Amino acid sequence: MHTDATPVDIDTGNRATPSPLLTEQDLKSAAARLTGRVLKTPLLPCEELSLAFGCQVLLKAENLQHTGSFKVRGATNALLARGERGERPSHAVTFSAGNHGAALAYASRRLGVPATVFVPPGAVATKIDAIRRHGATVIEGEDFVAAAQRFAERNGALLLHPFDDLDVIGGQGTVGLEVWQALPWVDVLLAPVGGGGLLSGIGAAFAALSPSTRVVGVEPAAARALAHAVESGGPVSLPTAPTSMADGLNAPFAGTHTYHHVLHHTHQLVQVSEEEIRLAWIDLMRATRLILEPSAAVGLAALRTGEVAVPAGGVVVLVLSGGNTDLASLGAASRAV
Repeated sequence: MHTDATPVDIDTGNRATPSPLLTEQDLKSAAARLTGRVLKTPLLPCEELSLAFGCQVLLKAENLQHTGSFKVRGATNALLARGERGERPSHAVTFSAGNHGAALAYASRRLGVPATVFVPPGAVATKIDAIRRHGATVIEGEDFVAAAQRFAERNGALLLHPFDDLDVIGGQGTVGLEVWQALPWVDVLLAPVGGGGLLSGIGAAFAALSPSTRVVGVEPAAARALAHAVESGGPVSLPTAPTSMADGLNAPFAGTHTYHHVLHHTHQLVQVSEEEIRLAWIDLMRATRLILEPSAAVGLAALRTGEVAVPAGGVVVLVLSGGNTDLASLGAASRAV
């Protein structure tokens, strides 16, 4: 059954201009920094989904990216950009449910910067293993966001925010730049939303290069930080902790930068239920033969609700944000179908 959460339509043409918003040049600069450091992931056609929805459905396969998610783009761009500005950190620290932590560990190791990642209790084991494998120190705890902030202050380290950082958003925006370079005409693009870094970067890219493309963010109803921010008039913490099976989207709050980017560059936010995510996750893997995490399936879940307008015969892109899933969880989800 579909969630009762109401989609949020965003009026992108009637907002006071905040400062700053990323420009086309910011994204091109990020792409230049990342050349040879991240993969240009494929835009894959999916015949099964195209037939089901009566349009051309393509999949931006960021699950095939280094560390298994788009996050490595933002972390790498942020460290390189700071180096260009003479701000190369002696130590990098962050808080993360897993993917951003692994991305920072990967980027930091290649740039010779020690990294420490604070994670919440119960984080997906495969993601924690990846952080350690890429050379970062992992510290687990309930108050992991505040603990990361305290660590950074005590040690003079760079606290690299998982999503509310313009250099991080710029790196994530190269996903949108690559989609546009491969396919200049896209009717609708759907991106998963946690704190909003990916959606913000993609939105900035399409606002500059293809403003007629309808950019849609998709959140779990159990983790709707950006919709809550839009409804509240600013980024505030969710009243209850996010609990979605799409653990990569369990941001407890939106950021200031992501809030403003979404107001300007996103046309709609849609929420999907846990059951919709679970079914879409299994079906998407069956249709694509790709290993995906639940976060990557929310776009398909949103298409199935009928709340996203798709022109007959049009072009729809789903961003598959990552593939770092726990195989035990995958087995449990499959048995429940």
